[in-house]
Amino acid sequence: MRKRTCTGTAAILLSAMLTGCAGTGQNIGADDADSQNKKEPSFAEQLMADSGDVDLVVWGAEEDQEMLQQIVTEFQEAYKGKATFHITCEVQSESGCKDALMSGLEEGADLFAFADDQLNTLVAAGALQPIENQKQVRDENLEGAVEAASIGDTLYARPLTADNGYFLYYDSRYITREDAASLDRILEIAAADNKKFAMDWSSGWYVYSFFGNTGMEVGLNEDGITNYCTWNQEGTTVSGTDVAQAMLDIAASPGFFNTDDAGFLDGVRDGSVIAGVSGVWNAVAVEEAWGDGYAAARLPCYTCAGEQIQMASFSGYKMIGVNAYSDHHAWASLLAQWITNEENQALRFRLRAQGPANRKAARSAAVQDSPAIAALLAQSQYACLQRIGGNYWDPVTDFAMTMAEGNPDGKNLQELLDEMADGIMAP
Repeated sequence: MRKRTCTGTAAILLSAMLTGCAGTGQNIGADDADSQNKKEPSFAEQLMADSGDVDLVVWGAEEDQEMLQQIVTEFQEAYKGKATFHITCEVQSESGCKDALMSGLEEGADLFAFADDQLNTLVAAGALQPIENQKQVRDENLEGAVEAASIGDTLYARPLTADNGYFLYYDSRYITREDAASLDRILEIAAADNKKFAMDWSSGWYVYSFFGNTGMEVGLNEDGITNYCTWNQEGTTVSGTDVAQAMLDIAASPGFFNTDDAGFLDGVRDGSVIAGVSGVWNAVAVEEAWGDGYAAARLPCYTCAGEQIQMASFSGYKMIGVNAYSDHHAWASLLAQWITNEENQALRFRLRAQGPANRKAARSAAVQDSPAIAALLAQSQYACLQRIGGNYWDPVTDFAMTMAEGNPDGKNLQELLDEMADGIMAP
């Protein structure tokens, strides 16, 4: 069983860590004055003190295992002689990481990859402590990735990828880059060629794109559980009913196809879909299907209340966390830094086509030449973190599917919006 290990927050470079350079610590709580004046060992001192057998377990996605093993092997070689390492990589999906840890933190992995929307729960459960070298991490990584790894001004994990969002794929044999900026034009071209633009309206993750840039809001209350929502707003420049009507107009186009991710890929492969909203996980398959026609861009504008509104998106990030209960917290933290450094984020892009969170890696020619990653970065200025409670999903799905079906019962749009908002904000 792992014991809880308290760590300092010394802001010192790795090159200095292993030479015994002392960092600033925090006072250890105690009743007597002498204990109050004692400082925790610096991060470097913790590493040097932990020079015997170091057993670490790393959790990562199944498809990342070969790459993770390569990174771990190189880490052990770089720090050969500093300790005797026994590092094991185990399969655990990023999406299921939180649930696996909550079943027993002390039995969980020493470090683990997880999706950013799990951060609050992990911190609240005591699974994560503030990381070392916070300024360095902020300077090295994209602003959005740093925000996703933080609560308030405190970083609790190291950014790993900045690619868990969505954008527009389009076949340039039919649609030009100029066309791709307008959803009206995309639908017009698709209909004229008996083709489709595909988007998943069964998922509130994608449906957010219609409301996110309208001035109406949805988000998580301070209790961390319930939501606020103004998507049923009336009497403003853009109201909820304006968005609902815009969605009905889109759904009525013969060029529109409401389908999930599998349906999108099927349509791309059989040639019936020439544009659609998806993410980087489909980049290889789309490129294989469209060949020279393969292209991507930020989401288009859509017509709403007589205006052209840029479609918004939820952004998502993956990160590496270090278990606060690790017996070898300092070495686990150093390995987390190694896994997320510029070189290994560049390696992750080469081997797994995952978008880097590291600024320098993200600016590389290889990344910038990737249509999918470039489109995701272009969309990022219209994206926000997914910070919503569980009651968001079902009401949004119910509303959006009614729109996709053309509101067959002819229900009052404001009443439908009120029902959705009430469901989203339910306690």
